[in-house]
Amino acid sequence: MKVRRSFDRGACRYEETVIVQKRVVERMLAKLQESSPSKPPLRILDVGAGTGMLLRALREIYPDSLLTGLDLAPGMGNLVFESSRRAGDIYCVEADAESLPFVDGAFDLVVSTSTFQWLDVLDRAFCETLRVLAPGGAFLFALFGEGTLHELKRSYQSALLTENAQQQDRTHRFFTEEEVARTLSELGYQDCTVERVLEKEYYPDVPALLRSLRGIGAGNAMPLSAKGLGGKRIMTKMMADYQREFVEPQGVPATYAVIYGKGIKE
Repeated sequence: MKVRRSFDRGACRYEETVIVQKRVVERMLAKLQESSPSKPPLRILDVGAGTGMLLRALREIYPDSLLTGLDLAPGMGNLVFESSRRAGDIYCVEADAESLPFVDGAFDLVVSTSTFQWLDVLDRAFCETLRVLAPGGAFLFALFGEGTLHELKRSYQSALLTENAQQQDRTHRFFTEEEVARTLSELGYQDCTVERVLEKEYYPDVPALLRSLRGIGAGNAMPLSAKGLGGKRIMTKMMADYQREFVEPQGVPATYAVIYGKGIKE
């Protein structure tokens, strides 16, 4: 699987590189503390745990809880295992978010950050989180939604148009806020809330942005190819368009539209 290979390769550099993802974790922790029930969740699952940033913070908030991290990339799981030696016991599982290897009702809280945007559909993964939640359990998540990396997408599509190569457009489609809310509701989650927050990162130039995306394994967000003369022309045109149309005083921007959601299992 392309996503698995990409993030496995980027695991060792992930926390050194990401900026918005760290902000997402911080906001998620704030939301957890705002909505924290009187009885702390004793069994917690992090879907797409990555290097364990969220899990380590959850250990501080819920020191008596059983924490489990799940990720598709074995490189990420290895880093969670190493960090858990310092943060306390954290169980790590290599598995797919669309097929969770747990019995029904196994968790009181399921969380996820910066993961579900790489799926083709949401219903299978959201159905699985509902299944493994105990009655009254909460599902809190954050994913990158429509509008994410819109500068890169528009510049790429403009370059394709110039080369009369629109048929090569395989840009990643991010979910809309409405799609996320509808999926939660249709699956039977209760007390659903969904909100969209914009975040920005800045880079000195477009090549630096592309290196960053590829370095953390997120190059699949925009499957650009520089193979052949046509590919090189498209890449050159894309970078020139990006620099001309979107540069700001702080540098070259990359926008992330973060969708935060919550649902309760009846």
